[in-house]
Parts: sequence; C-alpha cells; structure tokens
Amino acid sequence: MRTKITILMTALALTFNIGFSQSNEEDMNTLSIFVEYAKAKNYDAAYTPWMELRERNPKFNRAIYKYGEDILEDKINKSSGADKVAYINDMLKLWEERGTYFTSKTPKGEYLAKSCQLMYDNRDVLNKSNAELYDCFDNAYKMDKSTFTNPKSLYTYFSLMVDLYDAKEKPAQALFDKYDDVVEKVEEEVKNYSENLNKLVAKEDGGTELTKKEKSYKRFYESYLTAYDKISGSIDTKLGDRANCSVLIPLYTKDFDENQTNALWLQRAAGRMSAKECTDDPLFFKLVNAYHNLSPSANSAYYLGILKDKEGNTNEALSFYEQALSLETDNFKKSKLYERIGDKLKSKGSYGKARSYYSQALKLNSSNGRPHLKIAQMYAKSANNCGSDNFSKRAVFWLAANEASKAGRVDPNLRKSASQTAASYKAKAPQRAEIFSAGRAGETISIPCWIQRSVKVPNL
Repeated sequence: MRTKITILMTALALTFNIGFSQSNEEDMNTLSIFVEYAKAKNYDAAYTPWMELRERNPKFNRAIYKYGEDILEDKINKSSGADKVAYINDMLKLWEERGTYFTSKTPKGEYLAKSCQLMYDNRDVLNKSNAELYDCFDNAYKMDKSTFTNPKSLYTYFSLMVDLYDAKEKPAQALFDKYDDVVEKVEEEVKNYSENLNKLVAKEDGGTELTKKEKSYKRFYESYLTAYDKISGSIDTKLGDRANCSVLIPLYTKDFDENQTNALWLQRAAGRMSAKECTDDPLFFKLVNAYHNLSPSANSAYYLGILKDKEGNTNEALSFYEQALSLETDNFKKSKLYERIGDKLKSKGSYGKARSYYSQALKLNSSNGRPHLKIAQMYAKSANNCGSDNFSKRAVFWLAANEASKAGRVDPNLRKSASQTAASYKAKAPQRAEIFSAGRAGETISIPCWIQRSVKVPNL
C-alpha cells in the first residue's frame, strides 16, 4: 500500500508542479489518499481526508480544488434542503479559496461565471431572484470578459436579461445592447476555435495524419463549436419577436438624433434592422448613410450594398460588397462576408458567381461547412439543365453529394444534416442497375453549363 501511495505522490508532484519534503509528508499522504478515492469516484470516502487537508493547508496543492469540485458536486447531487444549500455554499467558497491561493490558475471570468451558474441552476433552493443572478453574471462579464467563455453561462446571462425585460425591469435598449454584447462574444469565441480547427483540417487535407494530441485538440475544438452553434440558435429563439421591426423602428427613430455621431450605436442599429429584415424602412437608409459617413467600414459598405440591392441596382450593390471585402482586414469576418454575398447571388440564380464567393469563404475558414452545402444545393438545382442526356444530367447529383459530404467532414455542426443531404442526392443519381445497363462504370463525365466540373461514375 505504501508503495502505491508513493507512486501516486510522485505523480501528483509532477502533475501539479510541486515538490515535497519530510516537513509536508503528512500533507502529501493525506492528498494521495483522498485523490485515490476521488479517482475511483468514491467521493464519500474522499470527503474527510480532503476536508482535513483543505482546512490544514489550503495552499498545499491545486489538486485540493480540482478534486474538491468533484467531491462537492457529488454531495450537492445527493443532498436536499439545508444540506444541499450548505454544500452549494461550500462550493462557492472553494472557488473563492482557489482564487486566493492559486490566482494565476483561476481565471476570474471563468470561475465567477461558474459560481453564478451554480446559483442559477439551484436558484429555487437558494431563493435567488433573476435580478440578483443577472447582476452576478454581469459582474463576472465586466470583470473578466476574456475568460467568460462558457457557452451555457453566456446563454444564461442573456436569458436572464430577457426575463428582466419581460418583467419590465430592463428597457428595450438594454436588451438589444446585451444581445449584441453576447452575440459578439460568441462570434469571437467561434472565430478562435475555428482558426485553431482550420490548422488541423489543413494538415489532414495535406495528407498528414494528426498526432494523438492533435486529434484530442480537434475533438475539443469541435465540441465547443457545436456548443456555441447550439446557444447561438437558442439566443435568437429567446430574443424572438421582442426585436421585430415594430419594436426596432420606433426605438431607433426616437434615439437617432442623439446617437447619429455614435458609430457603435449606428452599427448595431443598422445590423439589427438588417438581421430582422427591416431594410425597407427609410430609417435603415438614414442609419446606414450616417454610419458610412461617420466611420466607413466593411459593415457600412455591406449595408449600402443591401440598399442598392433593394433599389434593383445589382452592379452598384456588388461594387459596395466588393468595397466591404476590401475594407475588412479580419479573415474570419471576411469569410462571413464572402458567404453573405454568395447567398445574395445564389438567391438571384447567379450560381457561377455565387460559387466563386463561397469558394473564397472556404479558403478563409475551411471548417465552416455551410458554403459546401450551398454549392451542393446549386448543383442539385441545375441537374436538369446541365447534361446532354438523362444519365449525365442525373450524374450531377453525384457531384452534389460529394460537395455535401465535404460539409460534414469539416464542420462538426453539420455532420448529421450533411450526411442526410448527401444520401438524398445519391438516391437521385443513377443506380447500380442503370450504370451497368449503360456500360458507363468508372467513366469520367464532364458537366457543362456554369458548373464546369467533372464527376466519376462509381465502379461496380
């Protein structure tokens, strides 16, 4: 048993970067005992030695806090009433102690948000009001926005604002400002994880197998991108019709005069009206022009393009869209612009031009699978017009299926839908019996019209 403890003591010293001597051997022995129990998920047995060491020498080792979370979480889940409240409060205290004794390893935004989330998840037993909980999250966000990154907590933070707005405790402008704050934060995190994932995707595309560590990082990046994608939809759903045109137009009309020299306010107001399809109202024209005159940017040029599109001036619109691209210096944001412009061209039936913009979007953000799916949709819609006979026309669906499959390969959020889409396209392509009777197995078919691509008929 002593040999086993010695081995564990050494492992802990290496893991948490500490040394130990004869003077702290008792602490190290206690540490190794509760850690061994905690690793075996025997939290009841771990509790007493853990508490002994925590009270005797709280700064001895970070493992006190790492495994302490697991131990207290188990207690919280198994208890009720006053006992549950006591364990919750002790978890909050544990995170405070961690911040005191291991400050550099305890990001304020992250741990304050964890504390707020724990209180929110147990708000009934703690008797916490929405206002108290919102203030908690708001303090965490303002104190250390950079490490307030947990997707669930970001959603909870915004959800509480909506609840306070519905209760008439927060005004509409505060709601919209917080929506923009949280959405921009989510986009910032999506950008960070996407850029890291893109490097690994590029390595795989280059034919180099990822190391075990890189595969682990890839799964980590993908899991966070999936989580952010889910809360993005939930945030928009939670906002709902509270930001429709009938609300936005009178609000921004009322506040326009005092904010016409406030670039951030103009940007957000124009962006909100664009997102909610309020672009037919004259106010949108006023917002966009004031914004562009005050602070010409990629966003303002893009909004001017929207206005020209509304007027039916397609060439002028495209000119402004190109100006937006030239003004944007951030590749992640530029990728989104390319995709948006591609969407507009696709909706007009300009498939060839749309594909070129989607391709540029993919070059700048290869882990975004949406452009692949949109290109696949254009191929599928063009099948009947691109081919000399029935077989070659339907062969276009293989091309569409291949493109849809790429979306699922690079984008974790689209794996299921991309797989289903690819399967539906394959079902519309020539089947085995048709390939056999036509004698075209293994043949490469050139697809004419705007597509200008080739596809290989499957071998039987």
